[in-house]
Amino acid sequence: MSRRCELTGKGPMSGNNVSHANNKTRRRFLPNLNEVSLMSESLGRTFKLRISAAALRTVDHRGGLDGFMAKAKDAELSADALKIKKEIAKAQATA
Repeated sequence: MSRRCELTGKGPMSGNNVSHANNKTRRRFLPNLNEVSLMSESLGRTFKLRISAAALRTVDHRGGLDGFMAKAKDAELSADALKIKKEIAKAQATA
């Protein structure tokens, strides 16, 4: 399981630990990933996704999973999230 957000594509970054003596050693900054179940209003079911805390706040701000997927770029989404986006778009087009 990769350390990458399924909705925003946010992944690990690298940088330095800097000691008091200004010694520098390499380190990784990992994203704050959480496994959450998000409800789709148009499909009427939930999806389990591994997303960052920042992405969860953005989903809430945009009015839920359907609103987030409408504005999301395809390049940032994972393969599973892209399938969900297409299902939601199809359900909204028929409704």
